[in-house]
Amino acid sequence: MSEVSSNSHSTELTSQYIAQVTGDLERNAKEQERVGAEIEALQEQLRALRHDHTVLVNMQDALGGPGSTPGAEAVAAPSVPHQVSAEPKQSKGKKAAATGAKKTAPKKPAAKASSVKASTAAAKPTLVELIRGHLEKQTEPRSAAEITTALTQAHPDRSVKTTVVRTTLEGLVAKSHAHRTKQGSSVFYTTAVTSEPAPAEPQQETVSD
Repeated sequence: MSEVSSNSHSTELTSQYIAQVTGDLERNAKEQERVGAEIEALQEQLRALRHDHTVLVNMQDALGGPGSTPGAEAVAAPSVPHQVSAEPKQSKGKKAAATGAKKTAPKKPAAKASSVKASTAAAKPTLVELIRGHLEKQTEPRSAAEITTALTQAHPDRSVKTTVVRTTLEGLVAKSHAHRTKQGSSVFYTTAVTSEPAPAEPQQETVSD
């Protein structure tokens, strides 16, 4: 009888250990999925920032960025005192004319830079913009899987994953840019209703009057 009781006790302990290990494995897998989704979302943001950085650097080079003009002044400055030591008044007048020309010049490239920024941003929207634009077109709540499928079909050149979309949606919910509803075990998302465009119309009317 003692051997039977000891065997039953050992089997109970074994089953308890198996249950604990199984639960730990499930929690570990979920944690890996959550951390992986956060890493992918951060990588997506990093790629967008790097893209913006390269565009801005190219624009700065094309416009002869602000770093190029001070360098020219630094090179030209030491040669002026040696050559025009007897005419200090004329050198001051030249410097004033040069600074006046430089003050008026940067205004035009600034307008061009803003237009180029708008065109490049519109050419390749970020994942957040794609998700927000998709939600705004929907009349019913959509799940993360449905949004992923729609974005994959609309943008086949981009690799969109459900985990990244879900993490991005949760970020929009945290910023009050989207709403989350739960139906049973499924989670659905809708866009946040904004009333910002309405007050802009009367302001334009008062200015026109």
